[in-house]
Amino acid sequence: MSGDKLAQMANQIATFFSVQPGDRALAVAAHINDNWSPPMRAGLLAQIAAGGAGLDPLVVEAGPEIRPAPAG
Repeated sequence: MSGDKLAQMANQIATFFSVQPGDRALAVAAHINDNWSPPMRAGLLAQIAAGGAGLDPLVVEAGPEIRPAPAG
């Protein structure tokens, strides 16, 4: 999946959780961890590590809580 598509999807998740009560970054990370495949999470984490261009700040904030793909 392209980085642009991952960013679009992650940003939509951040938009949804941005108006929810509680720890919004943790909610974004939990949703991504529960619903995204390991390759998708790895792609998103690579985007965050590269500076997070195009990503909602809430997605970047959630980065440390997103589980990386298992080592193979």
